Amino acid sequence: MLRHEMPYAPPGRVVGLLGGSFDPAHGGHVAISRAALAQFGLDRVWWLVSPGNPLKTRGPAPMTTRIAAARAVLGGDPRVTVTGIEARLGTRYTAQTLAHLHRLYPRVRFVWLMGADNLAQLHLWQDWRQILDHVPVGVLARPGLRISARMSVAARSYRAARLLRPDLRRLGLARTPAWAFANMPMSDASSSAIRAGGGWIRGAGVAAAANPD
Repeated sequence: MLRHEMPYAPPGRVVGLLGGSFDPAHGGHVAISRAALAQFGLDRVWWLVSPGNPLKTRGPAPMTTRIAAARAVLGGDPRVTVTGIEARLGTRYTAQTLAHLHRLYPRVRFVWLMGADNLAQLHLWQDWRQILDHVPVGVLARPGLRISARMSVAARSYRAARLLRPDLRRLGLARTPAWAFANMPMSDASSSAIRAGGGWIRGAGVAAAANPD
């Protein structure tokens, strides 16, 4: 793939990576990104709109539709970049994507971002230990999922690598394995609930996600 098609990140920048199908993107994704920027000391956040989630049987909407919708939801926030980088790299699993990004951006510090619901099932991901061993992980708690996330296989297995509140803003510079847990008030709205409620606004052949708030 051509280097100019990749998002720009200068050496030393700390970039949070929020992966997912974004089918559709919604206010919860925006809230996670802004909280991560503030609490984990990130310079930027990239949304990695995936071709498809290996843990889901139903295929997502077309990539172009989801990317356009995600950019619309962000409303031009310059700190967040929406990208279909996984489709360009040809990767299917997070561990593969991270390995490629580390080769492409050897002097950029990446932080993998996820909601607490993803931490609860992280041990089901392909090469999940490789993820935790090679990139700091920032977890943002959603209502009702804090306890299950803290008691998850991944959280218990990497208990000693957890950074506590005084060190949260150092997450991107921490030696791996390292992960941090930040509580935040969030809407319970999800992409599946928005789809079920007809939350796609269609016009001119492009779909945009309705703001659940």
